[in-house]
Amino acid sequence: MYRNGTGRGHGFAARGVRTGVALAGAALLLSACSSGGDSDGDTSSPPVKQQPKGKDPYWVNPDGNAAKQVASYDKDGNKDDAALIRKIAEQPVAEWIVPENAEDQARGFTEAAEKADRDALLVVYNIPHRDCGQYSGGGAADGNAYRAFIDQVAKGIGDRHATVILEPDAVLHMVDNCTPEQFHEERYDLLKGAIGKLKSLKNTKVYLDAGNAGWGKGADSVWEPLKWSGVEQADGFSVNVSNFQTTEASTEYGKQLSAKIGGKPFVIDTARNGNGPYTKGKDPWCNPPGRALGETPTTKTDDPLVDAYLWIKRPGESDGTCRGGPKAGEWWPEYALGLAKNAP
Repeated sequence: MYRNGTGRGHGFAARGVRTGVALAGAALLLSACSSGGDSDGDTSSPPVKQQPKGKDPYWVNPDGNAAKQVASYDKDGNKDDAALIRKIAEQPVAEWIVPENAEDQARGFTEAAEKADRDALLVVYNIPHRDCGQYSGGGAADGNAYRAFIDQVAKGIGDRHATVILEPDAVLHMVDNCTPEQFHEERYDLLKGAIGKLKSLKNTKVYLDAGNAGWGKGADSVWEPLKWSGVEQADGFSVNVSNFQTTEASTEYGKQLSAKIGGKPFVIDTARNGNGPYTKGKDPWCNPPGRALGETPTTKTDDPLVDAYLWIKRPGESDGTCRGGPKAGEWWPEYALGLAKNAP
């Protein structure tokens, strides 16, 4: 059981990031973007395309789970459901780097983004003792393995443009002691090292995760651990990753934190917060019913402290084997349809 509602069911190992995609490289990924279908009477809807760069500079993956679902529904003649899932497929979502072939994945995603004249949005989620052994438990075997993983990610990114969301829940799980205290000193060191390594890259931004507005202890308990983790060397921090807190509540929480750490800006995960948090039953963070897509990704937030609204948790991927869901991180078309149908 997660503590204080911090659990997310990130599903790192089953994120749907296929190593084969990364190895195939940008050319294969972009071919899906440019292919218009059979000119011989093909009535399928057009392929997904990039959002206007001035509003949203992040890359839309034409080979993502949602895009594949659109193609599948189109093939079956299910135009209504295809149109709903297209709401997800045509927005940029974060790519979660898995430890196997991390360098190849980071290179593949950033190369594809560069060829589309966009920035890659990546999540690094491999800290040792991750997620307190729950649905997304695991992570690197030890500190040295984690440092090697970060080195691989950095090498894969190179000088290409990327924004990295660093280690969802890693700081919060130290604050609430869900991660045992004997691992805290090492974790602070690993997070600082990861920020330093990634920030040494020419065109990479880093946002350290800072939890969510629904977490019981609030900003007063988080700001010092964020500083101990090196947030002052990062570009900012992220809030509401894989959670459902409203954008308004998330903005207030982020500003409370920012005021305590030198005015650092932040990004908000709006992927599934359109109807706010679920308030009935146990485990309200895990595949809650009746949720909706939130604000679409953009860097035009009209708030100088909010750098972007992002879809960090990939809409339509399960939080875990709760409420009839598949394993954490696996694509769940029925849930995706619900999110799209309920979208404002």
